[in-house]
Amino acid sequence: MRQIFLDTETTGLSAATGDRVIEIGCVELLNRKLTGNNKHFYLNPERDSHEDALKVHGISNEFLRDKPKFEAVADELMDYLRDAEIIIHNAQFDVGFLNKELELVGKPLFREFVTSVTDTLVMAKEMFPGKRNSLDALCSRLGVDNSGRTLHGALLDAELLADVYINLTRGQDALLIDAFDAESTQVNAEKVDLSTFSLPVIAANEQENAAHLDQLTQLDKSSGGKTLWRILVADVVA
Repeated sequence: MRQIFLDTETTGLSAATGDRVIEIGCVELLNRKLTGNNKHFYLNPERDSHEDALKVHGISNEFLRDKPKFEAVADELMDYLRDAEIIIHNAQFDVGFLNKELELVGKPLFREFVTSVTDTLVMAKEMFPGKRNSLDALCSRLGVDNSGRTLHGALLDAELLADVYINLTRGQDALLIDAFDAESTQVNAEKVDLSTFSLPVIAANEQENAAHLDQLTQLDKSSGGKTLWRILVADVVA
């Protein structure tokens, strides 16, 4: 399965009122492995970024003056994305901007080029309801190193999103490590009859019992006397 993780940076928040894309970063995964076949563009938006946007991405107006316009990279970008599953964090925002850029150069809407669009923000809200689900928050929650992300950058954010997605869909495995490789699972394990073993029972000592009771007391205080362990013991004794 070919998957592309995509992120954009823009001059502001509203494509409808004239804001433009200034950076596009794409990271390719094939069968859940990084391929290195990535795409990255800086673009001349033909307008200045809003002050608040500059604080987010730090890409100066002067830096973008000699960069290509979207029209110059549109064919290359859409050929690269064609027929892939596109994975974006807050897809509505990025797809809205890309639709506007495609419209301005007379091309079809974004979704007509790709197989599907998956929104990791929607996924995260379903998995972690009521919690912060920004990319930074997910990196922190899932153990993804984002220490290099002092400012937003489309390619770096796409790389982080790929790692976040792997964690969201497969647990806490690192992006490039298969803890249970298909070959390693083909092991002829010898069956052991555990009934032949006499396992010792080690009782808690006085200090451990005291620590356990103290922990239960603290739980009682914080739960208003609803510690399940003590309720069950009380029911048995009764």
